[in-house]
Amino acid sequence: MNTVTRAHLAETIYAQVGLSRNESADLLETVLARISSALEVGESIKISGFGTFSVRQKGRRIGRNPKTGVEVPIMPRRVLVFRPSQVLKAHVNHLAPPLDNGADE
Repeated sequence: MNTVTRAHLAETIYAQVGLSRNESADLLETVLARISSALEVGESIKISGFGTFSVRQKGRRIGRNPKTGVEVPIMPRRVLVFRPSQVLKAHVNHLAPPLDNGADE
């Protein structure tokens, strides 16, 4: 199983777009920073044909330690949620033509 890393994404940008390696890395960091800052303030990020990232508020609740069975309060928090698009779901289930990721591997 391969993991997609920032270095791999930057190298793909370099190969496909034609920017320098430093410019490709800077572009990637700018996009990731923009996505992060939008999520921090509660905005949703929709990437067409891929999915939507959003932040949801979870309320306070009571959980249970699975080892001891002791009840533990779980404090309210914000959680990151990803909802894949129908295109991505179809691709993962081999029901659609492959997504063009631009990489020749």
